[in-house]
Amino acid sequence: MKNLQSKLVAVQTSLKAPKNQRNNFGNYNYRSCEDILESVKPLLKKEGLVLTISDFINNNPLYVVATATISDGTDSMSVTAQAGIDPNKKGMDIAQCFGASSSYARKYALNGLFLIDDTKDADATNMHNKATKKSSNWTQTTTQTLDVEKEWLPKTGKLFENAKKAMLEKRITISNVRDKYKVSKEVEKLLTS
Repeated sequence: MKNLQSKLVAVQTSLKAPKNQRNNFGNYNYRSCEDILESVKPLLKKEGLVLTISDFINNNPLYVVATATISDGTDSMSVTAQAGIDPNKKGMDIAQCFGASSSYARKYALNGLFLIDDTKDADATNMHNKATKKSSNWTQTTTQTLDVEKEWLPKTGKLFENAKKAMLEKRITISNVRDKYKVSKEVEKLLTS
């Protein structure tokens, strides 16, 4: 394992993945999953490492889990990331919705594996020209990344009431709620009825 770790450190310290993509709507540059892969391939070859990426779809709630695994042929290390899937996203067919979420999750799995920091990346903080609205401890965000350590949204109490109010006022959608909490079918039904 020590051999793999030292080779991975060499890749992490040498990797430069510039933000070559442009979002003209949000007026920012960002890096895609493909940008990271193009930048890392020569470093993987130099160190004799193999990178694989796989996806798994979870059905309830609907999200994709991407796993990036690096191996030296003997040992391997993996990082996973998740992204919600909204099959009703305006302007996208079902395949595009799944593909966009897969690409998003893969990008963040690669970020974790290669220590790429996106905290200053507009893609990680962009509100797409929507002001953040705060009301009774509820903040609207646009991030899709799910955290397996997220807490479940209860079906009663202040958190539930704040989410319900924000949805009624059309400041957030059920997708935004899922981004922040794990949501059971029962709670989703209560929120959307």
